[in-house]
Amino acid sequence: MPYLPINKEEAEKQGIGRPDFVYVCGDAYVDHPSFGAAIISRVLVDAGFSVVILAQPDYKSADAFKEYGKPRLGFLVSAGNIDSMVAHYTASKKKRSYDYYSPGGKMGLRPDRATIVYCNRIREAYGDVPIIIGGLEASLRRFAHYDYWDNKVRRSILVDSGADILTYGMGENILLRLARLLDKGVPVKKIRDVRGTCYICKDGEKVNFPVADEFDYNVLKTDKAEYARAYGVQYKNQDSINGKAIIEHYDAKMLVQNPPMPPLEREELDKVYSLPFMRSYHPIYEKDGGVPAIEEVRFSVTHNRGCFGGCNFCALAFHQGRTVRSRSIESVVSEAKLITEMPDFKGYIHDIGGPTANFRYPSCDKQLKDGVCANRKCLAPTPCKNLKVDHSEYIKLIEAVEALPKVKKVFIRSGIRFDYLMYDKDDSFFRKLVRDNISGQLKVAPEHCSDEVLLCMGKPNYSVYSAFRKKFFELTKEIGKEQYLIPYLMSSHPGSTLSCALDLACQLKKEGYSPEQVQDYYPTPGTVSTVMFYTHINPLTGKKVYVADDYNEKQMQRALLQYSRPQNADLVRKAIRKCGREDLIGYGEGCLVRPEGGKRPDPRGKGASRPQKSGNDRPDKRTKQVGGFDARREGKNARQPYKTKNADKRAKKK
Repeated sequence: MPYLPINKEEAEKQGIGRPDFVYVCGDAYVDHPSFGAAIISRVLVDAGFSVVILAQPDYKSADAFKEYGKPRLGFLVSAGNIDSMVAHYTASKKKRSYDYYSPGGKMGLRPDRATIVYCNRIREAYGDVPIIIGGLEASLRRFAHYDYWDNKVRRSILVDSGADILTYGMGENILLRLARLLDKGVPVKKIRDVRGTCYICKDGEKVNFPVADEFDYNVLKTDKAEYARAYGVQYKNQDSINGKAIIEHYDAKMLVQNPPMPPLEREELDKVYSLPFMRSYHPIYEKDGGVPAIEEVRFSVTHNRGCFGGCNFCALAFHQGRTVRSRSIESVVSEAKLITEMPDFKGYIHDIGGPTANFRYPSCDKQLKDGVCANRKCLAPTPCKNLKVDHSEYIKLIEAVEALPKVKKVFIRSGIRFDYLMYDKDDSFFRKLVRDNISGQLKVAPEHCSDEVLLCMGKPNYSVYSAFRKKFFELTKEIGKEQYLIPYLMSSHPGSTLSCALDLACQLKKEGYSPEQVQDYYPTPGTVSTVMFYTHINPLTGKKVYVADDYNEKQMQRALLQYSRPQNADLVRKAIRKCGREDLIGYGEGCLVRPEGGKRPDPRGKGASRPQKSGNDRPDKRTKQVGGFDARREGKNARQPYKTKNADKRAKKK
């Protein structure tokens, strides 16, 4: 089957006069199962509906939105795979220079707040045509939400966009239900009972589901304690089994969120991923160099959905949910076979993963009947007593793909939940991972070393990571390989004081890490951590949380994590003194930075070397160590392990 039509000419060639749906998307059109627009469109086409794509239309007028004429059933609108504001701005609110989801990485092809802009243009063009919004931007902004870029609580995106229905979470069954109702002639304003949707109605109108709670936007936009409480209710009703409806009042109208749609079961997931995706970007983008985002997923397979990891800075719990579902081994192998037939396949499957690579089933049997626990995380800070830890099927899946004739190697590059790995009494998967499925480096996310901060993050205590790290290098040594860990770290997350950041710097020094990149905490819509950042309250516990919202302190926290950088020396010294730890300034083995204008003692005892200019401290010398790496080498060849002199000699001998 060809690509879906991307313009009027292609639609006519495929025999589509008046399409059922026009899918308007902020991303370039990539027909691959890692892209939401492709999945939803293919699912609808498979069900007998005609869908055409309007990718990155010129949003400066309504003209581009008239490309196909007025659709029979309505417009589907998405900002793309990620929130348009996150796509455009860094954590420091600076404009990005590259868009992975646009042809050639070009910026400016979608507007800020793309969902709202697109809907406004559609209304200009066609008035009361049905508009359904979805995707990550709509899903995470479905309620009144703190917006980092405006630094205020904005209204639901459904209110601001003027759309008729908002779909949240994974939308396949939601859109199929809506499409069939519209096809039967049900007016879009009368569709009120579809799970996984939000709609707006008159205040006081009867709701079709039991209601968990009601909130008023006029209160939420100024009362931080009430805002935190509201988010806590939303978070705890994100499960399809025990979730209830939630209401937000907007003067004379009210927004109603129906309970979530149940997740796709294995057979349904298998069907979705068996649809005839072209597995690349539309040829129209070839002249621009293609769409960069495809490179990360071209030779990868998604085997699961959902995540019971529950990291507070991650939006997965609020979008895909905490209930894990996975595809059958046969389905994954079938997709891997398709990949091996691609003309540019070199024998390497880059990833068999998902939100968290090593999850295949719900965390416990209880979830299948009662849903996820509203007041308990499955893994952190300690594992639930009901947690089921089993990697056996994941091993079989990987081995089945490895057995394909054209496959040389299978890598696992999605996030590995290292605490779940450590809780498995059978280390078969750990051994296989280290032996067969790492390309020299394994990326993991300890994020911090302070247990106080990790608790705010929804992560396990640092001792779990330390145990994992120790075993990783033991297994690496056992099989005679030289492999490395790449730890992801975050500065200024809610709960992190300057002292916490200093503790992390000392831990990095102790372990010999010198990270090139660290993530300064980025408040994005729909996460527990963003609510903490705005309210200084943990919405899941109601407890107060320290937040480093002062620019200077954020700069110091970030600098401490990269203490060895010469340009950070002044900030590092300032932070150390503010914490009363002047012992960390000097020449000793445990010191983080030298004094201003300090002289480095000459080891030969003939005086001192020339004084260094302030802020010109050199990084620690590279020392041979188990697990050492040079994270300074970023870009296309990011995170390559450095080679010691001895390693170079061994290589020459070979």
